[in-house]
Amino acid sequence: MADPLIVKICGIKTPRILEAAIEAGADMVGFMHFERSPRHVDLEMLQELISAARGRIETCVVLVNPNNSCVMEVAALSPDWIQLHGPETPHRVEAIRDEAGIAILKALSIGGADDVAGVAAYADVADRLLLDAKPPKGADRPGGLGVPFDWTLLKALDPGLAFMLSGGLSPQTVGEAIGMVRPQGVDVSSGVETAPGVKDAGLIREFIEKARAAPL
Repeated sequence: MADPLIVKICGIKTPRILEAAIEAGADMVGFMHFERSPRHVDLEMLQELISAARGRIETCVVLVNPNNSCVMEVAALSPDWIQLHGPETPHRVEAIRDEAGIAILKALSIGGADDVAGVAAYADVADRLLLDAKPPKGADRPGGLGVPFDWTLLKALDPGLAFMLSGGLSPQTVGEAIGMVRPQGVDVSSGVETAPGVKDAGLIREFIEKARAAPL
């Protein structure tokens, strides 16, 4: 029997939307700590959100190429996961995991076959992998920014490599994505928003329902 699908709602900024994600049955919630993002939350709000979620749902703080002091400030809040969403090398990922003492979710941008070939280098240094779309050229922040990548590229991966899928997922596309890619989990941010950074409780609920209904 397949393991249950992990559903992560990322880019949560408010206690109200945190509660909506928990009530809708998400497994993980993600909080962006990156000032250039419209979903950025400061350390004070991070602490409030992580405290409210503790023991109820897994928490993940998203960092982009953080320095050591940023890693330690976030680690002090004791989230369940730190997600690294920048150009961190395998060596840097391993160093952050050792330093923070917190499980690492490493996001990797997929735009072509070369990117797929580079995924295996992170398998042993991160606790979980998240495959995301490459940002459009000229973008000032990482991630798919609402656009999916070519999922057929992932056929080249080692079939035994577990990963979560992100990038342009929405209530309309998540079922197809799960059926085609068979990921360990799915991660959504802009696909459940009415405007950049503005999450919608109804869309979160619909996304989770569609994800759970998809055949694994």
